Formats: sequence, C-alpha cells, structure tokens
Amino acid sequence: METQVEKTVLERKKRVGRGYGSGKGGHTVGRGQKGQKSRAGIGILFEGYKVKKSFIKRLPLRRGKAKFAAKAKPVLVNIEKLNNLPAGSKVTLDLLIKEKLVDAKKAMEYGVKILGGGELKKKLTIELPMSKSVAKKVSNA
Repeated sequence: METQVEKTVLERKKRVGRGYGSGKGGHTVGRGQKGQKSRAGIGILFEGYKVKKSFIKRLPLRRGKAKFAAKAKPVLVNIEKLNNLPAGSKVTLDLLIKEKLVDAKKAMEYGVKILGGGELKKKLTIELPMSKSVAKKVSNA
C-alpha cells in the first residue's frame, strides 16, 4: 500500500531537461538529440527561418535604453467636453484638472491637446495646443 508521500512523488510533474532525478529519464530527457529545441529554448524574438524581416529589423533605429518604449502622446480632449466649463473662462491645464476633465498625473506628464469632436456652445479662450478644426470652431463661437 502506498503512503501519501510516495503518491505525491509518483504524480509530480516531470521536469524536462533536469537530468536523471527528474523522473523523465536521462540523457536527452524527451527532447530528441540535437537542434534548437533540444537546448535552452527558442529565443522570444525568433520568427522562423526564410520568412519576412524580423520584428526587430522592421522597427526604426532608436538608440539607448528606450529603444522599445513607445513615444508619449498628449492626452486628447474633444471640444464638446469644454461645454461643461463656465462661459468666458480661459481653458488651461490647471482648469481642466480642477474640473476633472483630464487625469492630473497623465496631463502633467504628457500634456493636453484639444480636438474638434462635437460643437462648442460657449465662448472660451483656449490656451492649450489644439487642432485646426478647433481653431475655426472657437473663432466662430
């Protein structure tokens, strides 16, 4: 009759590539003989042989530690959201944060840009970067 200790040893997952004591066997331990898959493993950037250019080669050349980091883009706010602000006010970063139209941390880090989605019904002075369509809508209002 098997004890609880012996049972857990028998049912334990086999650890491939860890020698004779792994319970898989010895020598090649189920990985075949030679080749890429029998060793430590395929690199995460490997995409197969004789295919398109690798992902790394397709990226634009950037130097340094931030090579794979995405470029930061400003927080976008549609002009329709500005109708919640009081009429005649100056639209600044501080006002948008105070009225909770943008997240304070992201706005300070990446900046804010006003886009022309929707209609503007109030007269406002915008002191932030904006698209051309916003400039037309503000001048009309």
